[in-house]
Amino acid sequence: MNVLTVEGLDVGTADLQLVSDVSFTLVAGERVGLIGESGSGKSLTALAMLGLLPDGVRAQGSVRLAGIDHDLVGAPERRMAALRGDAMTMVFQEPMSALNPSMRVGDQVAEVMLLHGTQADRRAARAAAVEVLDSVHLPDPERLARAYPHQLSGGQRQRVMIAIALANGPSVLLADEPTTALDVTVQAQVLDLILSGVAERDAALLFITHDLAVVATVCERVLVMYGGRIVESGPVKEVFTNPHHPYTQGLLAASDMAGTGGRLRTIPGSVPAAGRFPDGCVFRTRCPNAADDCTVAPAWTESDGGGYACHHPVAAPEVPVLQVRERAVPDLPGRRPPPSSRSGTCSAPTAAGARRCGSRGHRCTRWAACRSTSRPGSGSGWSVSPGPASRR
Repeated sequence: MNVLTVEGLDVGTADLQLVSDVSFTLVAGERVGLIGESGSGKSLTALAMLGLLPDGVRAQGSVRLAGIDHDLVGAPERRMAALRGDAMTMVFQEPMSALNPSMRVGDQVAEVMLLHGTQADRRAARAAAVEVLDSVHLPDPERLARAYPHQLSGGQRQRVMIAIALANGPSVLLADEPTTALDVTVQAQVLDLILSGVAERDAALLFITHDLAVVATVCERVLVMYGGRIVESGPVKEVFTNPHHPYTQGLLAASDMAGTGGRLRTIPGSVPAAGRFPDGCVFRTRCPNAADDCTVAPAWTESDGGGYACHHPVAAPEVPVLQVRERAVPDLPGRRPPPSSRSGTCSAPTAAGARRCGSRGHRCTRWAACRSTSRPGSGSGWSVSPGPASRR
């Protein structure tokens, strides 16, 4: 069952088109990644879904949420305020700017429950807030509930943001680069919390990030965005091993997952200013395959559970640039971790070119959720390492 359906979403100002014809669905319990360079329109898409666009920016199209009897696009603020923080919530990249600096963190968690009526009174809400803070593994939650945001570390503040987002059991969680500002070991812990939180509630997750290794760890499906458009989508394994769009191929080549051992590749040129993308294919001014017909917007081509929008798709490589090995789905709360996790031995095979594991000091293909430091509730869907072609 689709819990979120986005159809033909456009975002723009009076004279600039910032996001164009974005369509996708989220199913209950599904984890979907949204990737692309800065300026591609990822965060703007999420803000449009929540009705949080800045003044002068307007959205058109349709965003429907299961259980809500009206379209979210164009809905009055009174209706949007009733569902934000309840049916659909968001974890922002920088918690210090998202949290109220003059309000104790426990009161901020309690406030979201009081506003949506999930707790009867302030006393009950404060008690529930301590329980929620404990559920995100904050040490001594009763004491930290009385602290102000500036008294917490970056990782602790992000845990508070996750607690606020999950407090009312949302059906959709939007996570906008929630681990970017954190060191790698804290990233693993925050990813663990997000995964276990959505698993407990059977919530859908839209995870916005620049980090393809995190997408491979966290997500089942991926949307690739450029120039305010979805240019490719599909299962993570298919998109990462057999990309069809030249932009997706460029992102993978430029990522540190390829393990080339030399200088990282780059995508020629730079992302145009917002709303200044070329007509037709938005990637044509940077694309090595561009031709005269690219001045016309390409149609969407269905492929392998997803699709792409390109006149000249990339040919399938004889040997995948990346080898993506399927792993078990994330361990749900209460499920016993695998033997390698219980023994404290990392179960991930090492590979040259993969990220260095922050906790063990070795090169690990599962750096973002290493089982050597995991608890029940952590894990990954895929492990990514360089294919034979990338090592030559």
